[in-house]
Amino acid sequence: MDAHIHTLSRTAMVPVAAVDARGAVALWSPAARHLLGYTSGEIVGSPAIRLLTAPLPEPARRSLVEGTSWRGTVPALHQDGSIVRVTVETCSRPTGDGCVRWVLLAAPTAGTGLRNAMRATLKEWAYDQSPFALATYDHENRLMSINAQMLRRSGDLVEEDIVGQRLEEIHPGPPFDAFTGMLDQVLRTGHPLRADAFFRSPGDAGKRAWACFFDPLKDRTGHVRGVSAATLDITEQYRTQQRLSLVNDAGARIGTTLDIARTAEELVDVTAGRFADFVSVDLLDSVVRGEEPRPGGVDGTAPLRRAAARGGSPRPRGTSGTHSYLPHSPTALALASGKPSLHHIGEPGFSEWVRDTPALPDGVRARGVHSVLAVPLNARGIALGLALFVRQGDSPPFDADDLLPAQEIAARAGVCIDNARRYTQERAVAVTLQRSLLPSRLPDQDAVEVTSRYLPACTQAGVGGDWFDVIPLSGARVALVVGDVVGHGLQASAVMGRLRAAVRTLADLELPPDELLTHLDDLVIQLAQDQAAECADDTRAAVRETGATCLYVVYDPVSRMCAVARAGHPAPVLVSPDGVARYLDMPSGPPLGLGGLPFEATELELPEGSLLALYTDGLVEGGDDHDIGVGLDKLSAALSGPAAPLERTCDAVLGALLPGRAERHADDVALLLARTRVLGASDVADWELLSDRAAVADARKRASGQLAAWGLEELDFTTELIVSELVTNAIRYGHAPIRLRLIRGAGALICEVSDTAHTSPRMRRARILDEGGRGLLLVAQFAERWGTRFTPEGKTIWAEQPLAAAG
Repeated sequence: MDAHIHTLSRTAMVPVAAVDARGAVALWSPAARHLLGYTSGEIVGSPAIRLLTAPLPEPARRSLVEGTSWRGTVPALHQDGSIVRVTVETCSRPTGDGCVRWVLLAAPTAGTGLRNAMRATLKEWAYDQSPFALATYDHENRLMSINAQMLRRSGDLVEEDIVGQRLEEIHPGPPFDAFTGMLDQVLRTGHPLRADAFFRSPGDAGKRAWACFFDPLKDRTGHVRGVSAATLDITEQYRTQQRLSLVNDAGARIGTTLDIARTAEELVDVTAGRFADFVSVDLLDSVVRGEEPRPGGVDGTAPLRRAAARGGSPRPRGTSGTHSYLPHSPTALALASGKPSLHHIGEPGFSEWVRDTPALPDGVRARGVHSVLAVPLNARGIALGLALFVRQGDSPPFDADDLLPAQEIAARAGVCIDNARRYTQERAVAVTLQRSLLPSRLPDQDAVEVTSRYLPACTQAGVGGDWFDVIPLSGARVALVVGDVVGHGLQASAVMGRLRAAVRTLADLELPPDELLTHLDDLVIQLAQDQAAECADDTRAAVRETGATCLYVVYDPVSRMCAVARAGHPAPVLVSPDGVARYLDMPSGPPLGLGGLPFEATELELPEGSLLALYTDGLVEGGDDHDIGVGLDKLSAALSGPAAPLERTCDAVLGALLPGRAERHADDVALLLARTRVLGASDVADWELLSDRAAVADARKRASGQLAAWGLEELDFTTELIVSELVTNAIRYGHAPIRLRLIRGAGALICEVSDTAHTSPRMRRARILDEGGRGLLLVAQFAERWGTRFTPEGKTIWAEQPLAAAG
């Protein structure tokens, strides 16, 4: 045959058919079909003589007998009945029965010519052997032809059975109904379309990714006569792209908060449905409790808590909060080793583990599991837990290429969970410190009914320096305080504690509100100077801004007078007994720490049952709109209306200003509500005394009579002694007029003696021969509290006795 091929190449002719020694057609190429019209199925195996319209020439027959070569043209019968002159060549050196004896050659003079025949042949081969799955549709979008690749993807269909049908008739349902619409659109518009889809074709076991191209087929005039459909399997590229996209999304979506549970949920949200059918995150119980984990490996059967899961019941079966992995199970080995592990159905023990493990919910187990990927969650050499990825059903099983993105995602989540754990610890310390510096319970007093709310901030910066206080003062009065330190974290909490202690100390000095804020301003300036000096000594230290705002209110239930001063703090809301709310019109004053600017106090008389609302700016700025003006309007609206229990009013205010944000507000929130009380004439006795020693006996008599009227005879002895000593001191060292006042409160009897002198008595221990110096010592022994307060008219010395002693 080598010599034969060489001869053909020299004469530019190629064999297109062959006849064996028995005279039957043995080979029939597409070029032969193009030349004579017969298909290979119609002609192969048939006698070659049926193709000839006349017997072979004598030289040809002789060459076949003698085994010599011969070439010539003979008349052949075309399928359509016409006669075609074809070139044939006999083969020399026949090797035996059944071997090729002569061939049909495609010559330049035959039919449409060699080039057209070969071009048609190559086109047919390219169509049928293309790696693309190809099909063509006519002007009604009915199938005209389909190549072997497309036919294989179509399942068990036979070409002859589906030719002439539309795509939705061949494959009803999605996504083929959408493809049918695209075919119609291309036929109608003449514009090509492309669609990328992920689905399971009828001829495949699982889902694969396909790039689908729909192009119009146009004639020479440009009219659309049909549509070609081509699909290419891009599963590997698709999966690579999906893995990269998944890792990118995980980097953006995991760790948006410093909350352990939320971080675990973010890992599950990113991967469930995209990377695995079921995903769970189990954290070591010690990590969830906030304990400091130990570096190094952990026991694979250590107690765990399910932090998040999707794709089944979130809680493993047979657990009530905590669970443990089975010894020597894939999950236990991965947790203990700190390395990911990949397992498939068919491995020894896999089915038993799926059946018995508490890590899989019953719903996941019931749907069947064929591959599992267990990836430890580690950070900074510390084991935190395990992420479990499960695939089921027709999802492709995990392979080695899935390990890298799973490890990337787990590494990101591990660091974020550890950051959240550390933040939770630090925040717990700051919150504990701050709550220890706030009043654990509001003190009992007669001036106001009070209730409060405090919500620490939920930001990454940590809790702030908001505080409030209720301080009982002499004469049944009370001081209400709300403040806000600049910044967040332990520094702000420490400054807040110092300011609160300072306010309590200054309040004991009975200072007016404006003077108290002036002293507090000096303290904040001193704190800032101390911090600046510390930072100058340590170049690594960062200078933190030191400043605060404060609102200080003093209310007297006897006179119903209220004195208010503020340092850069929002004005309080006053709600009158008829339910009308308004903000007090008062000077703002500069924030604490600026220095050199005065503070002003505002005094007003309050009806009984008035409501004062003191708050920090986190309450009015913490709404969804973050607009302080809107927040102030909402606050006044929430406080308006008929009087209600203070606890209910507090809840209503928080619900109106922080709807659904109680666990995610950005700043501390402090709210203090106080409803005023009044001590009327029946609870207060007041007398003016003569500046004479004889008035002491009269004062004792008046006090004793009032105690009898109040039913407090048990306090008669101690009260007479206190009145006697205080009146004697006022007559001896003070100036007229001298007044004696008794106040019966809910928990104490208050005795006050006032004069116009501005000198304060002091307690001293008298020596044996001293005639004086024992009076205030006796008062201190019999009174629970005593002290001096200065007024514009002079001073008042007061002493309190608990009424419980009367019982």
